[in-house]
Amino acid sequence: MKHNRILIVSLVVLLLATSVVVLAQVNRPYRNGSVWNVAFIRMKPGMETAYLNYIATDWKRNQEASKKEGLILSYKVLTTEAHGGADFNIMLMTEYKDLATMEANENKADNLAQQIVGNDQKQMQGYKERLEIREVLQDRLAREIILEPRR
Repeated sequence: MKHNRILIVSLVVLLLATSVVVLAQVNRPYRNGSVWNVAFIRMKPGMETAYLNYIATDWKRNQEASKKEGLILSYKVLTTEAHGGADFNIMLMTEYKDLATMEANENKADNLAQQIVGNDQKQMQGYKERLEIREVLQDRLAREIILEPRR
């Protein structure tokens, strides 16, 4: 009798443990996608052409080289109307496979920028020059969500 009671208690514990494991497996209707770095920038009045010239040359050259090296997946430039004097009017978006890949490739991206744009001193000079034609308001990371379950 004592042996049967131990067996029954063991079965009950096993069933409870199994049900907890099944409940812990959440079936989400989405999965994580790529990671985007989004810079929100305000081009200063009358300086749109000057800044877009930089975007179409140096910035694009660096993005294309990063894409060719597999450091990024893609990039986009979106312009929008500003709704006030301190609002952004251009977004620069860079897509990475995932956050881990983005972080793991930081040194490679820095080295590539040294080759494409120039050494640290030249890059800092470029930052100073662009301060006259634009203002970086925010820089954010965003994760794309794919609206289908993980396979």
